Amino acid sequence: MAKTVLVIDDDPTQRRLLTAAVEKAGFACRTAPDGETGVAIATDSNASVDVVLLDLTMPGLSGMDTLEMLSERRPELPVVMLTATSGIDTIVSAMRARAVDFIVKPANPERVVVSIRNALKLSSLTGEVKRLTRKAEGGMSFDDMIASAPVMKQVMRLGQRAAASDIPVLILGESGVGKEVIARCIQGASDRSGKPFISVNCGAIPENLVESILFGHEKGAFTGAVARSAGKFVEADGGTLFLDEVGELPLEMQVKLLRALQEGEVDPVGARRPVKVDVRIISATNRDLASRVKEGAFREDLYYRLNVYPVEMPNLRERVEDIPALVDHFIGRFNASEGTRITSASDDTLRILCAFDWPGNVRQLENAVFRAVVLCDGDVLQPHDFPQISGVMPEIASLPEVPARVQPANDALPPIVAAPVAMTNEASPVPVMEDGEVRSLSAVERDLIAHAIDFYAGHMSEVSRRLGIGRSTLYRKVREYGLEEDAKRSAS
Repeated sequence: MAKTVLVIDDDPTQRRLLTAAVEKAGFACRTAPDGETGVAIATDSNASVDVVLLDLTMPGLSGMDTLEMLSERRPELPVVMLTATSGIDTIVSAMRARAVDFIVKPANPERVVVSIRNALKLSSLTGEVKRLTRKAEGGMSFDDMIASAPVMKQVMRLGQRAAASDIPVLILGESGVGKEVIARCIQGASDRSGKPFISVNCGAIPENLVESILFGHEKGAFTGAVARSAGKFVEADGGTLFLDEVGELPLEMQVKLLRALQEGEVDPVGARRPVKVDVRIISATNRDLASRVKEGAFREDLYYRLNVYPVEMPNLRERVEDIPALVDHFIGRFNASEGTRITSASDDTLRILCAFDWPGNVRQLENAVFRAVVLCDGDVLQPHDFPQISGVMPEIASLPEVPARVQPANDALPPIVAAPVAMTNEASPVPVMEDGEVRSLSAVERDLIAHAIDFYAGHMSEVSRRLGIGRSTLYRKVREYGLEEDAKRSAS
């Protein structure tokens, strides 16, 4: 979606001229006649202001006072100052107050547009540097996550609870959904923030090197061991060890991993004594570990050791509300790394991206945006910049509108939850039976899911959204409770 420019100027003629120049360049524009109104708009979380054009001389709250207030409340928001005077002292004062540019009136439209684009580019670069710094220092937090979709609320709640302790976490989800991102956020929100975060892809390590890489080795312990290696457990000492695709570990290594988790120590290859480690374990997999346990491919005792606190990440198809924000995030990242100046994606482009199935999830979206940014000849990503996606989609007019990025706070379950406490129907989701006894949690859950399936005519995406659970979780519960026929009947 187009970036939004806020024009704060007490002169209505200047506001009209600047609005025309801004909108002609493809940006959205909002205006404010004074500093107080401008600050209120810029700090409104629903306004999504990206750049401010601020007049220096205004009655009431002056331009400099407005700039200081914006710097305090939204320090990352770039502000371009406008003034009829060009005194060096004024310019220096504005720059010290964090203005990114200074334009002398009457403002040339091309000069204004260039300044806006430079401000957006600087904002992208600054944001990317901060993101990389937080990632390198193990300080990412849940505020860094793009997770406004309803199905992500439960993920965020579980992640924040997990961060409050050292409980082992198992993150479940398809490949590319961002399991490492939630793991880094758990680390960043915990007492281990700022400590090492070591990531190991268990499926990418050659089988004969797994033990050495995880637990380390002494010099000369085997052919090719020309130097001592501490191993990933020791590298993560005091911090977090993220075991990605843990289901791919060989069986013999699973035994040693279990001992390391139970004893809090590792045995480097060729070492005479074990090494104590203080490591928080977060593991992830896109496999069904319970099925692998039944097949004999994964140890049951290790499964229970890792699966203490499961967190299920929904796939991108279940969180389409996040796609516009993710696209903006990736555009900013690639602008910073590639030196491009893409401002946004068009509405038609977002409609196509939101309607696509995304089998590769967020990783596939990231790579698609990367390719589009490189291919794009203009400032806005168009559908033809995504040929592999737009080529397989129906006409744009037949696609649904772009979903809202942030759901309202009162987006709750249907009125069924407000049903009377007394019940005469055993199938009702109300948790009290005729004899006054409380029904079991599983019985209430089953009936609530059955009611939601019927209420929304078998539209499972809507059911999962309203219940606040991932669609894969919903389908699993439908199978567990034997509701497949109800779902088919409601959908027919």
